[in-house]
Amino acid sequence: MPVSPLSPRAAAALADARPVPFWIDRPERPDPRAALTGAAPRTDLLVVGGGFTGLWAAIQAKEADPSRDVVVVEAARLADGASGRNGGFMAPSLTHGLAQGVGCWPDEMETLDRLATENVAGIERTLTAYGIDADHHVPGELTLALTEHQIPSVRESYELHRAHGVPALLLDAEQARARVDSPRYLAGMYDPEVALVDPARLVWGLARAAESLGVRLHEHTRATRFDTEGDGVRVTLDGGSIHARRVVIGTNASQGVLRRFSAWVLPVYDHVLMTEPLTPGQLDAIGWKGREGLTDAGNQFHYYRRTLDDRVLFGGYDANYHFPGRIDPALEQSDASHGLLADHFLDLFPQLEGIRFTHRWAGVIDTTSRFTPVFGTALGGRMAYAVGYTGLGVASTRFGAAVALDLVDGKDTELTRLEMVRRKPIPFPPEPIRYAAVRATRSSLAAEDRTGRRNLWLRALDRIGVGFDS
Repeated sequence: MPVSPLSPRAAAALADARPVPFWIDRPERPDPRAALTGAAPRTDLLVVGGGFTGLWAAIQAKEADPSRDVVVVEAARLADGASGRNGGFMAPSLTHGLAQGVGCWPDEMETLDRLATENVAGIERTLTAYGIDADHHVPGELTLALTEHQIPSVRESYELHRAHGVPALLLDAEQARARVDSPRYLAGMYDPEVALVDPARLVWGLARAAESLGVRLHEHTRATRFDTEGDGVRVTLDGGSIHARRVVIGTNASQGVLRRFSAWVLPVYDHVLMTEPLTPGQLDAIGWKGREGLTDAGNQFHYYRRTLDDRVLFGGYDANYHFPGRIDPALEQSDASHGLLADHFLDLFPQLEGIRFTHRWAGVIDTTSRFTPVFGTALGGRMAYAVGYTGLGVASTRFGAAVALDLVDGKDTELTRLEMVRRKPIPFPPEPIRYAAVRATRSSLAAEDRTGRRNLWLRALDRIGVGFDS
């Protein structure tokens, strides 16, 4: 047998961890909806993918036109995919952060900032209108420097946020540790506008809201083929078929729907841990009374947060691409990645030595070369898609769904005129060059984290619009 890569303390911390996402491993999970089988009646709009993008598309379509018949099909169960595996950070940005937006679309940032604010307000209206209890709260986010060379980047981020009207705060080491006590923190920036949610409860709440509007939801229903037929699309399902006048695709990293997605979307595995509930003594030892979401300023960064029942979710750092874009449940459990996370957690919080993790899992991030979604149409405009949120889709999927609806309806709107919508990201090269490029980029980012210096490879990617962020 191969030697386990787990350190003794990581092995102890992970000994009882269940290999499933915490968010869906609960008795409150709804029973699955029936699959769609046989030859289904025609529908005005078929939404493929029952995650955040698909559910937001269905809700917005029905709110705009209550007479429109809308059907959503999900290949697995609701919240099985990325929408139920993420950290629940609801950042308002539509551009994967201000720095990325300014780097890619400086002339549109005023508009994109406004649209981001309107998008967040729309989310909050929906939660209120439909009584969705998703543990939504707005404690803000701390971005923390763990090395001396990360301090300038934290300061630059602070200055950029202030320039764009965000009332951010710059924290020195003492101020950062007064909020959350870790010996690793050297500086920080507080962004008060970042919210946190329970992502699975958000999915389930959006599904109930959609059904209350008359949307029909079907789980365990995979779309396998799309053919133009008459004024619409004949969609072949694994157990039947349906004719739809228009189709919206929101399938995250799944690339079996349209072959063209493989040029723009790279499936990357992200690993996550969830602790047991912290005791009052453990909470006193680390502070964290504001319940802020936390991240660090490296290229290979962690994200972590307190849940409302005082667990700590800890994820990120490793971003694993498997040749040749392989997606497989067997890749979700990794002693190397989960063990590394456990060790990093205890390095950050040595006062929590002896804590146990109750859950360990992974999810696939739909990464694009510019870290923001790719939008477009297919089948002569009968189909539209929005994929590639690169890990920041909890809030921005509502915006992406609105874009896809405008595109599939052939509307000329402020959203469809955005350069971010009209222009595709730089495509990824074919295999095996793609795999080699990913390895080179990952190695270069890790080297920058160690040294603070950006090498020639990363600077070349910067010049062509790739690599502004980790």
